[in-house]
Amino acid sequence: MNAAQKITGTEEAWESGELGASVQHAAVAPKEAQDAVDQALGMQMVSIRLPKALIEEFRALAKVHRMGYQPLMREALKRFAEGEMKRLVIQYGDVIEREVSQQKETHVDERAAA
Repeated sequence: MNAAQKITGTEEAWESGELGASVQHAAVAPKEAQDAVDQALGMQMVSIRLPKALIEEFRALAKVHRMGYQPLMREALKRFAEGEMKRLVIQYGDVIEREVSQQKETHVDERAAA
């Protein structure tokens, strides 16, 4: 009789891959579970066509950063969107500030003329 090897369920065993990395015990999660995870994380699947060269660049960068290329793309898109939103807030904040300043000047000029 062949007894199964018992591996202590330590954090190190999970991190090293002794636990949780066996292909024979792997299974695709049901669609409901995948949907629940996406919902909990606020994620939505999208389909996008990208130049092959760009994908290869992200794959190379992902290796350097020791992560998958798709999470790296997600992070890059997130950083871009956040940066653009900040830039627009600053840009339009300056426009609004100038308009308010002009209105104040006009109001002062009207009071002086009266």
